[in-house]
Amino acid sequence: MSTAAPLHQGLLSRRACLAATAAGAGSLLGWPMVAVAGGQLEEPLADSVRSVLSAAIANRAPPVPEFDDINKRLAHLRWLGAMSDRLKKRKPDFQTRIEFLQTVWYESKRAGLDTTMVMGLIQVESAFRKFAISRVGARGYMQIMPFWSRVIGDGDAGKLFNMQTNLRFGCVILRHYLDRERGDTFMALGRYNGSRGRAEYPNAVYAAAKNWVHPDA
Repeated sequence: MSTAAPLHQGLLSRRACLAATAAGAGSLLGWPMVAVAGGQLEEPLADSVRSVLSAAIANRAPPVPEFDDINKRLAHLRWLGAMSDRLKKRKPDFQTRIEFLQTVWYESKRAGLDTTMVMGLIQVESAFRKFAISRVGARGYMQIMPFWSRVIGDGDAGKLFNMQTNLRFGCVILRHYLDRERGDTFMALGRYNGSRGRAEYPNAVYAAAKNWVHPDA
């Protein structure tokens, strides 16, 4: 499965994601964090693009990893164990934590994204809070703006609080922005935050992603 350009830069921001979210992010394992809330901007989509995105969202395949050989499976399990340890303070329940990490891994790989970057983005966006809501109305782990449910989903914005739905929307949207920006991660992250061209949000994500670096990511 294809992957996005390797993450070699930094991460952090979202202009006021909620005071509680900011506080939660800052306390997570003692990592410094400044939540800066923004939101994806609704832009006209060509019918062909809308159809592709809608199809990507509608495919409800379960997040079950498949591996070509045992070494890849072992690498995944090493990553899962390391990430579980790092996330334990934010998600104390083991089963909830593992399901979340499995789904992040599955959806990021499915979209051809750097899993480390996606973990950093979630840290910045919601501090790993499933029901986070920003002051501009973005929802869930990856802070999806409700208009996406109307544009490429079934119109039910309430589903954005479902774990897999939220992570799938977020990964598909970020992949879309990366394609629009021809692989430029800095500009794609700016689009995701609604602050294209500004450094605060991409730098926030790059910085946060450093907490999730692992050789088997």
